Amino acid sequence: MSIERKKADTIIKGFKKRRPATLQWNFLFPVIILSLLVLTAIFAPLLAPYPPNETSLTELLRPPVWAAGGSTTHILGTNNLGQDILSRLIYGSRVSLSVSLLVILITTIIGTIIGIFAGYTGGRTDALLMRITDISLSFPAILIALLLAVILGPSFGTVVLALSIFGWAGYARLIRGEALRLRQADFVSQARITGSSSIRIMTRHIFPNVINPLIIIATLQIGMVILAESALSYLGAGIPANAASWGSMVSDGRNIIDLAWWVSFFPGLAIGLVVLSGNFLGDWLRDKLDPRLRQL
Repeated sequence: MSIERKKADTIIKGFKKRRPATLQWNFLFPVIILSLLVLTAIFAPLLAPYPPNETSLTELLRPPVWAAGGSTTHILGTNNLGQDILSRLIYGSRVSLSVSLLVILITTIIGTIIGIFAGYTGGRTDALLMRITDISLSFPAILIALLLAVILGPSFGTVVLALSIFGWAGYARLIRGEALRLRQADFVSQARITGSSSIRIMTRHIFPNVINPLIIIATLQIGMVILAESALSYLGAGIPANAASWGSMVSDGRNIIDLAWWVSFFPGLAIGLVVLSGNFLGDWLRDKLDPRLRQL
């Protein structure tokens, strides 16, 4: 064996040894962050040192505990109303997680039904449904949310409606592509020959085979939905200002960023970590669930 061949084998072996560690880290980081988010949302009343809307005129704009003027009674400081940043951050996780899960549930159901029906049926039905999907994808969700906020008023329901009304389109396009591929599969042809109805084929044969890509895209959407909710709250079209949400917390500190950076920094950091975690977990699941990538 030549020296060059030995060097190549050594490099390949080293890469194979390092690759699982990288994938493991890509899995552990998002799981830890998202698990903390879920646990924080569930046990918010036990973890928060103060009620989220409790104000104190003597504790206005108190800096974090490690900064000059900070106090152990407010670890992450207070805002311009004397409200505890840590408490509002903890309760804000409830809003972000609730909106994210509800929007993903609604958009997943609608998008999956439309995608499978369009892909399996084909023809004019497919063309019509895909044109509706294209129109939905062309509408900016932020502007629709602002319009709904004017009509219905800022609320939890307004945010969920605004993010769900067109959010299904991405799921529908992805699932439709998978359904187009699967309807030509041998097991689907055999089901037709045995007399299975179209509904049975779509629910018993096609749907189980689109679950993997569905899980991947839903995981990737966790951070994106939280980011969208935060953007709407920041613009005043989302969660009402009196309710603790990460977007409204960032908005509270935008005019005093030079005096009290911590008011916007900590909720912004939480949003960034959750978005990154959702992306990392989605990439990891894609590597694990996609058979074409598992063979690499």
